[in-house]
Amino acid sequence: MMRKLKKYTPTKFKAENSIYDKDAADYAVMFIESLCHTKGTWAGKPFELIDWQEQIIRDVFGILKPNGYRQFNTAYVEIAKKQGKSGLAAAVALLLCCGDGEERAEVYGCAADRQQAAIVFDVAADMVRMCPALNKRVKILASQKRLIYLPTNSFYQVLSAEAYSKHGFNIHGVVFDELHTQPNRKLFDVMTKGSGDARMQPLYFLITTAGTDTHSICYETHQKAKDILEGRKVDSTFYPVIYGADESDDWTSPAVWKKANPSLGITVGIDKVEAACESAKQNPAEENAFRQLRLNQWVKQAVRWMPMEKWDRCSFAVNPDELQGRICYGGLDLSSTTDITAFVLVFPPMDEEDKYIILPYFWIPKETLDLRVRRDHVPYDVWEKQGFLKTTEGNVVHYGFIEKFIEELGEKFNIREIAFDRWGAVQMVQNLEGMGFTVVPFGQGFKDMSPPTKELMKLTLEERIAHGGHPVLRWNMDNIFIRTDPAGNIKADKEKSTEKIDGAIATIMALDRAIRCGNDNAASVYDERGLLLFRRLICSIYSAKYSALEISHKTERQAVVSVHSLAVARQGKW
Repeated sequence: MMRKLKKYTPTKFKAENSIYDKDAADYAVMFIESLCHTKGTWAGKPFELIDWQEQIIRDVFGILKPNGYRQFNTAYVEIAKKQGKSGLAAAVALLLCCGDGEERAEVYGCAADRQQAAIVFDVAADMVRMCPALNKRVKILASQKRLIYLPTNSFYQVLSAEAYSKHGFNIHGVVFDELHTQPNRKLFDVMTKGSGDARMQPLYFLITTAGTDTHSICYETHQKAKDILEGRKVDSTFYPVIYGADESDDWTSPAVWKKANPSLGITVGIDKVEAACESAKQNPAEENAFRQLRLNQWVKQAVRWMPMEKWDRCSFAVNPDELQGRICYGGLDLSSTTDITAFVLVFPPMDEEDKYIILPYFWIPKETLDLRVRRDHVPYDVWEKQGFLKTTEGNVVHYGFIEKFIEELGEKFNIREIAFDRWGAVQMVQNLEGMGFTVVPFGQGFKDMSPPTKELMKLTLEERIAHGGHPVLRWNMDNIFIRTDPAGNIKADKEKSTEKIDGAIATIMALDRAIRCGNDNAASVYDERGLLLFRRLICSIYSAKYSALEISHKTERQAVVSVHSLAVARQGKW
């Protein structure tokens, strides 16, 4: 029984200033539905769109910008096998080539190899042969895998990752079939980066089942689609559709099968899925294949580590003014000069009832801000206006600015230690030491990172941290992927964490120092260094202005630096 779209509601990703043009959508639907199915029991019957297919076609072809061109230029459709992907891809290719009113339109069908690419082409060629109106207007060059629509001199050409030309594309449309099988990103980059600039509304139609390679172009695009679907990113040109089971879903449940198979009972019988599930239960080796192909799960993927609903429960208010003078520990992740730099303070609890308080700071080069917003589709500009992100002048992060900022923080808070990645900027570390800070190197391997990373999770689950709902830190936390070694140690995986995690790394380092050293007020950092005599000397130097009891942490540090400088100037001769 065919399931039709009863009432169309435009996608939530429709931009505010875009309009839904019913005529444009009706035309696209009508064009496709005038084609015929080409295979199996459906062969020769009209290509009636199933409800989920019609939703996609109306959204992609019917939602237009104020200038009348399509809002979406990339559609990413990820869905289990046997759902009618190839038929939909072939229909879209023909619509772009023959029905879009574009003179000399260049439409390409892309796949991993020639055999795969031929699948969608053969379906499209058969659709042409079975449609009288197209059959007399389209020339089929089967050996070249090329269709030419004579009235506009447009063509649909098959390309594979094995053989393609790198130049001269003027793309109106690209249909990528089974994107997850691409051996590398070369063909994808050639087809999508700038090749459609001369066209007013090029469309990249990407359709695939989940894959297994988490370092692939498909996984990168899958992550972007997920980020947009879950509100972590915004890109008005990108249309995401993912039908799949969640990691926590019961893969043996028919309800879960329906979720991942919107054409269940139409293009694929539930008995087929049931039989495949039974087989997978009997043979564990088949389970991953069932999950990937039938439930559209990235089976070998690392999963996001932090459960964000638990993190959000720790959004207890943080007031920096109430923390003045309190002992705290810093974590500094410099990354690269062109990237985000993060400095995070962690305040250990004063008593059993208190929480670990997190106070994060972030910097980004001012000149690259707009570029990053466009490139990464992350709202850095909004965060800057809201005060959650600071900018430094120029196109690289100005370390001097950050050093000055940390120095000023040292006047407000009792910063006992600053932990940093030992591969970080040596000069900055020396400068901070020169200001009187205790700076400790922090290894990024399993040995050093595992205990505080596990502790961060434990404290989050127990709601014993307070982070004030800082959006940049939240974004960082949500980006963390975890690596585990054979001994069960864990650490954030910077390779798999395709998005920024600098703030999370800085938090983990600072938390480690806060847990180890705590709130011990009995001894200052200077006592620990054997500087008791120094302190007495300083007290006598400053006695005209301050009593010993009045000397603040900052005043003491300044005096230490002053005395040190004097000693250097006199070459140690007192």
